[in-house]
Amino acid sequence: MGLVDKIKAGAEQAGNKARETAQEVQTKRELEKAHTELGKAAFALVDRGEISHDELSAGVDHIRELQARLAGSGDE
Repeated sequence: MGLVDKIKAGAEQAGNKARETAQEVQTKRELEKAHTELGKAAFALVDRGEISHDELSAGVDHIRELQARLAGSGDE
């Protein structure tokens, strides 16, 4: 294998690795978005009283506290 062939092979491997990394990053972003959307849906269900679970209570309370803080900051 000549030098040019080795360089081409190395460039191809680097390109493949870059594509794999980009796909992994994209998949992680999609996963984060899916978690966020699920969390918003769960919060809405709890807020409307359609579901209830002890493990959700602390998170829902924290979100309500943050929302109240934001609503109060507009009064200043």
